[in-house]
Amino acid sequence: MIDSLFEELRGEIHKGVSEIGHPFRFITMATVGTSAIARLRTVVLREVTKELRLSIYTDSRTEKINHISTNNQVSFLLYHPDKLLQLKIEGIATVVTDKNRLTSTWQTIQPNSRNDYITNSSPGSLIKNPDQVEYIEEGNYFCIIDVLPTKIEYLKLKRPNHIRALFKKIDNSWNGKFLVP
Repeated sequence: MIDSLFEELRGEIHKGVSEIGHPFRFITMATVGTSAIARLRTVVLREVTKELRLSIYTDSRTEKINHISTNNQVSFLLYHPDKLLQLKIEGIATVVTDKNRLTSTWQTIQPNSRNDYITNSSPGSLIKNPDQVEYIEEGNYFCIIDVLPTKIEYLKLKRPNHIRALFKKIDNSWNGKFLVP
């Protein structure tokens, strides 16, 4: 049964990228920099590989990039309200530096979405009015973050008993154990 839970969670994570409107498309990401408090934000799941490498896009000047350079351990929280399924994923984040991958991915981004990565000031900078955002003419601050999961916690809310399991990646294999819900 534990293997079927892992296959379910793997399938649902992949659907977050492949199915329009899937709840795992928009996920919560947590990072911790030098301060003792976790910082949370919603990110868009952009790519999932067979090995469950999860990729998101961001502006290279964001706080999450600074956090990852200090502490590359991150976590994601995914929730599917119809299936009452929650996944907590912990992993190691890497900022992609491969110019070919960055360039080829940039070419796939819709022109109106590129504005997210070409603001003159960094995200989170103060402005007087939302209409006063300025954009650069050349270049971009597009960045990809890859996260390789090391641990995934599965929680399915159901009756008569909730189901909770912990999966850890050891030597490139996922090992699961049931937990008290």
